[in-house]
Amino acid sequence: MTSPALSAYLAFSRNAEGWGRRQLKKRLGRGKEDPARLAEREGHAALPRPEGRLIWFHAASVGESLSILEVIKRLGMRDETLNFLVTTGTVTSAEILAARLPPRTRHQFIPLDVVAFVRRFLAHWRPDLAVWTESELWPALITETAAAGTPILLLNARMSERSARRWRMMNGAARRLLSHFAAVQVQDDATAHHLRALGLPRERMAVTGTLKEGTPPPPCDEAELSRLGAKLKGRPLWCAASTHEGEEDIAAEAHRIAQKSTHGLLLILAPRHPERGGAIRDRLAAEGHAVRLRSERGCPDEDCDIYVADTLGEMGLWYRLAPVSFVGGSLVRVGGHNPYEPAALGSAILHGPHVHNFADIYERLDAASAAVPVADAATLGETVAALMQPSQSAPMAYAAWELSSSGADVTDKALALILEHLPADPA
Repeated sequence: MTSPALSAYLAFSRNAEGWGRRQLKKRLGRGKEDPARLAEREGHAALPRPEGRLIWFHAASVGESLSILEVIKRLGMRDETLNFLVTTGTVTSAEILAARLPPRTRHQFIPLDVVAFVRRFLAHWRPDLAVWTESELWPALITETAAAGTPILLLNARMSERSARRWRMMNGAARRLLSHFAAVQVQDDATAHHLRALGLPRERMAVTGTLKEGTPPPPCDEAELSRLGAKLKGRPLWCAASTHEGEEDIAAEAHRIAQKSTHGLLLILAPRHPERGGAIRDRLAAEGHAVRLRSERGCPDEDCDIYVADTLGEMGLWYRLAPVSFVGGSLVRVGGHNPYEPAALGSAILHGPHVHNFADIYERLDAASAAVPVADAATLGETVAALMQPSQSAPMAYAAWELSSSGADVTDKALALILEHLPADPA
């Protein structure tokens, strides 16, 4: 089945090298690209291809890339001849992955969806199997990978109602792209419904849940954990994690409310985009808060009441320290962020009403009394104050941990699917 929309897109992509370079230049100017690795976005490899079979995993950004690390680790332990390539499209994902890649795993930036860039990338890496995750479907990448004879799988697939509506406007293109996937594992029934409506055959698809449930908790520097624990000396604290513009002010107001009944309460504020840390500090300090920045190596001394954790790769540290965590992107219309990490580390979870990105897990957390929804600064502050009592927060934390520990079978199913479709070793 041909698609005029897909044909037009691919025709543009075949003649878009100049356009692609201009886009990269703009992104570089906005700080969205790594200048030292910009050539990777044009398909130029920065690393040699290893000998033997290579499985290529593509993940859009941080959460998606972390969700596949356990799969890669287990594949590598099962067969020590396998090698792995992980591609992502964001600078943040590359920085976080650098310290967490399993053995025999390499990271590269995904090339822009320009045919010449994609072909250059594929000619170098020659993957034996390609594994996409979640919902990033780039037409030239998929089409050229299939044309090269590489089997393609889609794991952890998720499609929102908004994305489904957009794809339905180009139903022929969606049907054609989905036809290239040998098999698809989806997170939930809603995604399965959307993909069937777009033409994915039922027999190629299975609803398995999300890989994020099987993701190990984020690591932390144990020495730093001990140092900060000693510095805080049992001081009551809570964490507002992955916050967006507007949520820091809500969290700060909630903190004022909770402080009225909890002496010495500390807020660890970890913005989703750490580069905003300085501006957040200045604004909250102007409102009368005593604020320290993690990036300036400031410690949360007794006079500090908000500690802005504006660093990357340390969420494992903050979730281990905080018995209660508000997960951001949920009091503003972002759609919420991953609750599995605080759940796996025994932190009681609070969240706002906007959690459609993770609707299934938040529904289960709420139903299991492992999380509490809050609507505004007042309810957030009152709930934080109540949960400073271990008798209130500990049962929630345990329920969250128990629920988060139930997802190992999702990883097992992903592992089995990959091994089923991995071509045999010609040696």
